[in-house]
Amino acid sequence: MDSRLDRRFAACREAGRAALVTFITAGDPDPDTSLALLRSLPAAGADVIELGMPFTDPMADGPVIQAAGLRALKAGQNLGKTLDMVRAFREQDADTPIILMGYYNPIFVYGVPRFLAEAKAVGVDGFIVVDLPPEQDDEFCLPALEAGLSFIRLATPTTDERRLPAVLANTSGFVYYVSVTGITGSSVPDYSKVGEAVARIKGHTTLPVAVGFGVKTADDAAAVAAHADGVVVGTALISVLKQSLDAEDAATARTVQDVTAYVADLAKGVRSIRKGASQ
Repeated sequence: MDSRLDRRFAACREAGRAALVTFITAGDPDPDTSLALLRSLPAAGADVIELGMPFTDPMADGPVIQAAGLRALKAGQNLGKTLDMVRAFREQDADTPIILMGYYNPIFVYGVPRFLAEAKAVGVDGFIVVDLPPEQDDEFCLPALEAGLSFIRLATPTTDERRLPAVLANTSGFVYYVSVTGITGSSVPDYSKVGEAVARIKGHTTLPVAVGFGVKTADDAAAVAAHADGVVVGTALISVLKQSLDAEDAATARTVQDVTAYVADLAKGVRSIRKGASQ
């Protein structure tokens, strides 16, 4: 599959650096601001964008991302509007990969064939659906792959050698290594173990490995970039967004500016680590 994701990771590899993968929740804090944020991320240094699909019961998310989802739902965000956001983004950016990340229930309610057809039409590149294990690949993963869209799987420190082949079997685009156990934003990873974990995963796949959970600063991003093909930042970015909102959780003149400045700082951290093109 020659996809935007494949091309972007290949370009970063040729440039001798890791990719910066950033997460925002669609519709947070309101649809217009969210679209402005989405459009601003590539120029700030994001190589790949994960766009969260808000859901009422986000069991794998910590309080920061849960709150982002609730703000988005309160502002009227739904799956159809999230697809519309991607369509609007593609009017100005044909190259930056977008991954929709979330839970299966909204997709199931929307209808899998309809959702996949519309996602492909608007320019989505792939999905992370955190509550669909490999045993349920027939539900969504395999139909997504048949539609030419990537399905990115999560691996964790508890994914052992027996489980890893099943996790990687139908994964495409990249592998997302969750460097801590627990919910998003819950603890600080031990970056000294990241290289060992990435090497273990690469023993089973040729796909790029992106590492996330716990990255907060440019130094954190650099520490991960030294070992991984991609650095994922979500909770810390949403925290910066939250801090820019007013007392009623409405966007302010600072919101887009603060988020893009933060992403630019992370990008500097990622780009400070130079690696061989063959790595």
